[in-house]
This record gives sequence, C-alpha cells and structure tokens, in this order.
Amino acid sequence: MNPNSPRKISWFIAGMVSLAGWLIFIPVCLFLHPGYWWIPIPACILISGLTYLFSLFYINRYIFKRFNPIYRTLFGIDYLKTGTRKSRDINALMAEVSREMEKWGREKSEEIDQLKQSEKYRKDFLGNVSHELKTPIFNIQGYILTLLDGGLEDPSVNHLYLKRSERSINRMINIVEDLESISRLESGELKMELKDFNLIPLIQEVFELQEMIARQKAIRLIMDYPSSKPVHVYADRKRIMEALNNLVVNSIKYGKKKGRTIISLTETEDLVYVQVSDNGLGMEEKELPRIFERFYRIDKSRSRDQGGTGLGLSIVKHILEAHNQKITVRSVPDEGSTFTFSLKKSVR
Repeated sequence: MNPNSPRKISWFIAGMVSLAGWLIFIPVCLFLHPGYWWIPIPACILISGLTYLFSLFYINRYIFKRFNPIYRTLFGIDYLKTGTRKSRDINALMAEVSREMEKWGREKSEEIDQLKQSEKYRKDFLGNVSHELKTPIFNIQGYILTLLDGGLEDPSVNHLYLKRSERSINRMINIVEDLESISRLESGELKMELKDFNLIPLIQEVFELQEMIARQKAIRLIMDYPSSKPVHVYADRKRIMEALNNLVVNSIKYGKKKGRTIISLTETEDLVYVQVSDNGLGMEEKELPRIFERFYRIDKSRSRDQGGTGLGLSIVKHILEAHNQKITVRSVPDEGSTFTFSLKKSVR
C-alpha cells in the first residue's frame, strides 16, 4: 500500500484522536472516579474506529472528486455516479487513470502529428493548384493583351495567339476536370459501374489511342500476352481504361526514344495482375512513395514541358482504390519503371 494512501492517512488521524482522548479522559477519570480508570479505553477505541471510518470516507470522496473531471474526460462518464467505485480501491483508480492518461496523451500526440501532416498537405496542395493554374492564366492574359494592342489586325499573329490561348484554356479545363474526378472518387460520389469484360480489347484500344504519340518518339507498344486468349475481369471498364491510358501516356512521356512500353498480364485464381513497364528514364527510390500525390513532379521543369496536369497517377490510384485494389511501382534510374495493379477476376 502506498505510504500516502487514504487508509494510512485515516489511521494516522484516528491514532492522533485516540492519543488526544487518552491524554484528556484518563486524567479526568482518575481525578473524578479513580476506580473507573478503564472506562476511557473502550471509549477511545470506539472514537478511534469512528474517526478512521469518517476520515477514510471523506478523504476518498475528496480524492474522487478531484479525479472525476479527469475520469469524465477519459471515459466520458461520471465516476462518482457509477456503482463501481464502491468496490474500487483509490490506488487502483489512480493506476488506471495514470495508464489511461498516458494512452490518451499518445493518441492526442498522434492526432496532432496527423493534423500537422494534413495542414502541410493542404498548403502544398493549394500552392500546387495555384501554380498549375497560374501558368495558363498568365499565358492567356499575355496573348489577349498582345491582340488588344494591335495584334488582332495582324494575320500572322492573331490566329497563332488565339490557338495558343485555346491550348492554355484546354489545359485549365483538364486540371479542373481531373481535380473534380479525384474529389468525386475520394468522397465516394463517383460510383463504379462494375461488370464483366474482356481486358484484351481494352488494352488494344489504349494502344490505338496512343499510337500516334508513341510513333513520334519511336516507342513500341507491346502487349505481352496472347491476344486470342480472353482475360475477363469484374470492374468498371471506363475507369480501368482511364487508369490504363494514364499509365501508358506516362510511360511514353518519360520514355526514351526508340524505347518500348509493355503491358503484361498474370492470372491467379481470383485476380488478374496488370503490369505496365518501360525502359525509360526511371525514378530514384526516394521519389516512389510520393509519385501518386496530386501535382507531385520529380523534375518539375521537364514534367511541365511534357504537358499533362500532374494528376494522372493520383487518378489511377483513386480508381483502383475504388475497386478495392492497389497499385505498386518499381523503378530504377535510366532503366525504366514498372507499375503493377490488380483486378478482380470474373467468375465464369
């Protein structure tokens, strides 16, 4: 028992009261009735016991009242109004509150760290959005001011600047549409229309869409799987095509001239694994954990020259998470990158 526990204190108070009683009652009894000297003994014992009980009760109540606000904060209940306290020792309560306070402190510390991280992410996100939108806005402003200053009458300038303005406007529209897609995916507002479909024709469609861009860099688009063998998955065809298209576009943009982009498939009992690999520029290992963040660019100047909104990989991640699947990446600088994701296999 703790030397400063309520019981020790109560016994000390009872002992002091008993001693005071002996010092008062015995001389009085010896003076008034010498033959009844023994009467103060049971009286002092009774007073000592009652003093102990009352002291213990009020000390415990005083301590419980001081602990009650802490207990109510930790557990959401009023400890003084519960029946359990009658069977609980104050030392046990203090030990429990101490443990819970440490646990509560750790949880709050983790919450604060998460809030700081969220605040940093929010600031980075707002800064990236403003930066991405600022470039096309300033471009449009410059083109329009040039046209208003007389360029509108110059045939060699007006059509050129109007076309450049249109490209900048389209870039802004793409950024807003991609942000809207991510927001709807995160909130669950954008529901997946799951159905059975053959993945092979979808891959062929993606290759056809990007064939012209790939040809400009002499990049070969290869499907490493027999086209005659169907691979049926259960997913949202439109969204999977969007995700696969983003991965192929990404591999072409950062691929080397005369390189290759390969899509390969691996089947298991329940899943189909899709790999999109290239022999392009690759990435440092320290960059990999962040490449799915919105607007994150490894080489900002080079990435903007390549076009795009910087949201493609983030959209891919959210689409796959909406399918309860994940995407992983392996990459080696100057050797290339491999993105792998899984899809649920159709039950046929």
